[in-house]
Order: sequence, then structure tokens, then C-alpha cells
Amino acid sequence: MKKLPVNCPSCESPLVVSQLSCSECETVISGSYSLPVLLQLSNEDQDFIFEFILTSGSLKKMAAKMGKSYPTVRNKLDDILEKINNLKN
Repeated sequence: MKKLPVNCPSCESPLVVSQLSCSECETVISGSYSLPVLLQLSNEDQDFIFEFILTSGSLKKMAAKMGKSYPTVRNKLDDILEKINNLKN
């Protein structure tokens, strides 16, 4: 399954959405819209967040599922939170 690109392949700048379309009625909306913060994260970070939600936010369950120590998983979450805070600012 293709993942939505979030950075320009030439200069690494963040991409923006410039067009949305309806596959049913072919309505097209053009403009310049920022990607949601979570979509600006790497695929790996997005997958981590998705799994974190599926474990009801349990770092203990995440650690067991990933085969990693609790502190390692906690550090991963802290890194993602820092990235999200930097993207929001």
C-alpha cells in the first residue's frame, strides 16, 4: 500500500495538499492546505502511534508486543511527542 509522501523528494521541504477530489461526482477543490501533524511523521512513527492506540495506550503492552524494554518504548514515545510538539510550533 502506498504511503502519502510528506516531504519533497528534491529538497526535503514539507509538502502541502493542493487539490482534493471526489471519486463519485468528480468535484475538485483546490487550495493550499497543510498536512495534519500525524501525517507529517515518518511511517515508523505513525505505525508506533497506531499500535499504541490499539494497546489502549499501554506502554507495558507495547514493550511486550515489540519485544523491547519498557524504557526503550517510553523513550520512543517521548521522541515522537517531541517531534509532534516541534511540528505544531
